[in-house]
Amino acid sequence: MFDLLATDPRSKARRGRLTTPHGIIETPAFIPVGTQGSVKATSPRELRELNAEIILGNTYHLFVRPGLEVIRHFRGLHKFMNWNGPILTDSGGYQIFSLAKLRKITEEGVHFQNHVNGTPAFISPEIAMEIQMTLGSDIAMVLDECAPYPCEYDYAARSAEMTARWATRCKRWREENIQHPTSNIQHPTIESEQPAIRHPQSDIECQLLFGIVQGATFQDLRRLNAQAIVDLDFDGYAIGGVSVGEPEQEMMRAVESAEPCLPKQKPRYAMGLGTPPQLLEMIARGMDMFDCVLPTRLARNGTAFTASGTINLKNAEFALDKSPIEDNCACPTCREFARGYVRHLIKAEEILGLRLITLHNLHFYLDLMRQARAEIEKGTFNEFRKRFVSNYKTRDADVAMV
Repeated sequence: MFDLLATDPRSKARRGRLTTPHGIIETPAFIPVGTQGSVKATSPRELRELNAEIILGNTYHLFVRPGLEVIRHFRGLHKFMNWNGPILTDSGGYQIFSLAKLRKITEEGVHFQNHVNGTPAFISPEIAMEIQMTLGSDIAMVLDECAPYPCEYDYAARSAEMTARWATRCKRWREENIQHPTSNIQHPTIESEQPAIRHPQSDIECQLLFGIVQGATFQDLRRLNAQAIVDLDFDGYAIGGVSVGEPEQEMMRAVESAEPCLPKQKPRYAMGLGTPPQLLEMIARGMDMFDCVLPTRLARNGTAFTASGTINLKNAEFALDKSPIEDNCACPTCREFARGYVRHLIKAEEILGLRLITLHNLHFYLDLMRQARAEIEKGTFNEFRKRFVSNYKTRDADVAMV
């Protein structure tokens, strides 16, 4: 399932290979975010051409729209969006935390009003698993509670303990459905009764299930929760509740607190991160997988990534610039178009402009992971990380958009 191929002698960086039902993921890996079954402004064909090996589907959004009946009709998310590679789906916990207009968290699950039309909905650990099984993802995430920043110690402790109990219920649901693959879960967002849904047993057995470590910014809670989640023996482990507004040093400390508890022979996923330097710093701290909306979100504002930092192509300085976004970049945008033309498209509000920057930004992130893998194999990752971070200039406006 996960093969650890190499480690860096001067950091905790790891080079691995994760095998899933729809293909192999070389790690460290960046996962483009396909919130609603689409990585914004790109097609699955373009993602394959960029050498993306895995994408992320958003459980909450797909549950709300188009809904499970549509996904069932198309026999899963892969066929629905015409993507034949691995898909990771989150559990919906973070989106409920960040988007729901009203929510009430109980031991049973989360009652909330969805952000589209305000109708009442409910997700429990079991329903989160059922949704992800319907989506047919290769990697499913347990339901967790994402504690806000800042929060009190007692709240973070209760939240982390409930996250561990929810993780237990998610794993129990999976084990029970492997033995008896018929689910009778009723979804409160749908008024009419649902028939029993039968999933092929092989699908349930092949889907990987990752646990999520919580604990806010408290190091002892992170360690305790990590150990509790590891004791449940998942296929992989994620660190959640980071990049929710806390300072970068707190983000790093959360990973450093949990990492020693995580098994070396299983994949590790830092959720919702981050800027290019943050990704390399997380790799140096032993993380293997990452997802982030920055490459596509900043592209829609005219901002492109380069090895020396971001540039805003709306700026007048690029109007007559004949050079590509970045010299020696192999992405389709840099091979074919000049900064001046891309700037014109953005200023004229032509859709092609944001598409071209999106393709470049995704290539930049994916290629950064390729470089990291190569450097780990050579035993020179730590030097590469230091060199890249020192040359990269982070704009405060970009960090605020993570």
